[in-house]
Amino acid sequence: MISAEIWSAACRLWDFQQMRHEVHPCSVIVGLGSHDLGVADTSAALYHRDMAPTMVFTGATSRTTQHVMPRGEAVHYRERALELGVPDSAILVEPRARNTGQNITFSKALLEAADISVSSVILVSKPYEERRVYATARKLWPEVEIVSASTPMTFEEYVDSIGDPALVIDMLVGSLQRLLVYPQQGFMIELPVPADIIAAYERLRAAGFVSRLLPASTSPQ
Repeated sequence: MISAEIWSAACRLWDFQQMRHEVHPCSVIVGLGSHDLGVADTSAALYHRDMAPTMVFTGATSRTTQHVMPRGEAVHYRERALELGVPDSAILVEPRARNTGQNITFSKALLEAADISVSSVILVSKPYEERRVYATARKLWPEVEIVSASTPMTFEEYVDSIGDPALVIDMLVGSLQRLLVYPQQGFMIELPVPADIIAAYERLRAAGFVSRLLPASTSPQ
C-alpha cells in the first residue's frame, strides 16, 4: 500500500520530469526505445499532425524488454507505427542502442548517413524521462534544437497502465538520480533541480524505492 505521503512525493518527481515543451514542426521525430509502446503511439500521432516528415526509432533490447520485444525495441516500435498508418518510407530504424546516450549518438549518425539535414528534433520518451533525455541530447547533439515530448498522461494514469506503483516509483527515483549524477560524469548537461524535488527524492529513497538506483561505479544507461 502506497501512503499518501509517498504518493505525493512521487507526483512531485513525475511533474518535474515533464518539461512541457510546446511541440512544433521539426526536422525529425526520434522515438527512444523502452518497454513503453506509448512512445511509438505518440511518435505516430506527431507524424500524422505533420510535426516532422521522418522518424527514427532507436533501441536494441534490455533485461526489461528482451521477452516482450524479442526483435528489438526499435523494430517493435516500427511495426506499431506501421499499424497506425505511418508509411514505411518515413521510418528509419536504429537497432543497436542500449542506453540513452547511444540512442542519441546512433540516431544522429543514422540520419547523417541517410543525408537527412537536421536542425531540430522532437525526442519522444517515457513521460518520466523527458528531462533526462533532453539533458543527454543537449550534451551529445548541441547543434540542434531539442523538443522533449511524451504521451500526455497523469501519474495515476501511468501507474494504472503499468500496474505496479512501486516499480514506477523506483523508476522515478532512478531517473532523478541520473539527473544528479550523470552531469558529473560527462553524460549530460547539468539542469537545475529545486530543493523540494531533492527532498521528495530523498524521502522516496529512504522509504526503500531503490531498485533502479545506479551502483557506486557505473556507465550510462
